Amino acid sequence: MARIIGRNEELATLQAIQAQDRSAFVAVYGRRRVGKTFLIRSFYEGKFTFYLTGIANVETTNQLTNFHAALVRYFPEFEDNRPAADWFQAFQQLIKAIESLPESSEKKVLFLDEIPWLDTPNSLFISALEHFWNSWASARTDIILIVCGSAASWMINELINNTGGLYNRVTHPMQLEPFTLAECKAFFQAKSPSVGHYQLLQLYMVFGGIPFYLDFIDPRKSATQNINDLCFKPKGKLRNEFDKLYATLFKKADKHIAIIEALAQKSMGLEREALLKAAKVTNGGSASIILRELEESDFIRKYHSFGKSKNNALYQLTDFYSLFYLKFIKNNSPFDDNYWINGIDTPEIRAWSGYAFEQVCLMHLTQIKNALGIASVQTQTSAWVGSDGNDKTQIDLVIDRRDQVINLCEMKFSIKTFTIEKEYADVLRKKMSVFNSATKTNKALWLTLITTHGLTPNVNAQSLVHQSLTMDSLFL
Repeated sequence: MARIIGRNEELATLQAIQAQDRSAFVAVYGRRRVGKTFLIRSFYEGKFTFYLTGIANVETTNQLTNFHAALVRYFPEFEDNRPAADWFQAFQQLIKAIESLPESSEKKVLFLDEIPWLDTPNSLFISALEHFWNSWASARTDIILIVCGSAASWMINELINNTGGLYNRVTHPMQLEPFTLAECKAFFQAKSPSVGHYQLLQLYMVFGGIPFYLDFIDPRKSATQNINDLCFKPKGKLRNEFDKLYATLFKKADKHIAIIEALAQKSMGLEREALLKAAKVTNGGSASIILRELEESDFIRKYHSFGKSKNNALYQLTDFYSLFYLKFIKNNSPFDDNYWINGIDTPEIRAWSGYAFEQVCLMHLTQIKNALGIASVQTQTSAWVGSDGNDKTQIDLVIDRRDQVINLCEMKFSIKTFTIEKEYADVLRKKMSVFNSATKTNKALWLTLITTHGLTPNVNAQSLVHQSLTMDSLFL
């Protein structure tokens, strides 16, 4: 088996499926490029009874021809047969092929990759798949049907939450999420042990934990060099990834992109009405579908501000590459191919670095709680924007604890130890005062700073900061 980084829970599930005495229907979904196909191929070492990959943007007849070619690859005796006329006939051919195999207790692994592409308009693919599973596969004990797709909304709506004949038929829904920083570290250690935490953090702030992107990184170069080469060189492998990313996930991606572009302008996020207005998308049912699709595909998140009702939910862009593309790559001149190296310390890049670091921290709340020693304490996390009637402020991470403490977290990205000067100390005191006055909380307020390299010891840090974490805590 090829070495698989992380994915411990998913690997344990796949191992358990191998041992069980009944058939299994596994639906693997998650953001494009997150490693779904790699996981399944690697676990089974390519040893499938049948393997089919859907084709993007072709007609049903083309998909059926592709199905026939796959069938012949695994069952050469079907070579003289014509491609099936429809999906019902195609699945009947697959049944006949599997039943022709010698009797064996071994599991028969059927892998349908990029399954949303198979479901072309009026093809009745879902109905045929439903019939295949309900009438034949589920009645056996040796079938492992694995379906996979990057269109997370399709996977959830058409399979996992299907209200028709496939209702509750998926036995093992499996959402694959981007790597954590610890998993990224393990990923690079398999290539080179010399990539330090600060370099990894910089890469994560641009590419997130997407294995496909990280696989392009040259560990012999610095993070700055890699980002410049991949995103700003004329032939950089990720210079034009943005349009491909959304076009392959959503049939009509214009409105999805408009929402992403609107959110890229507001680091804190936007409430629904303001977001749709900024994106010039009509409020209604179709807008709800678009927002849900983006959320389920891990491009945005929906969260609630501390003390606010669910009606005041905010939407926030969480895809690192999309934010970076819109901030720096989209309008970059193709002739400025050393943009990132030459401009690394500009105010624009410093502002982005601060926001991106905040997002990295929000992606690692479990690690932060562990480092704070509150892993076993019941908590609610949120952001907060409010006013005491005179001053308005915002706090990007509020950890409201059941043990009568609230951690007010500030995240600061810097290239060296961070110093709390008098001016910033006054800002912190004002934030705590406004929060206390506006929320009227009786809980203890503990100021927590999360920085890259730690705090410079001085009187301000000593008098204000209850707990301090460094980026190293995010790698645990």
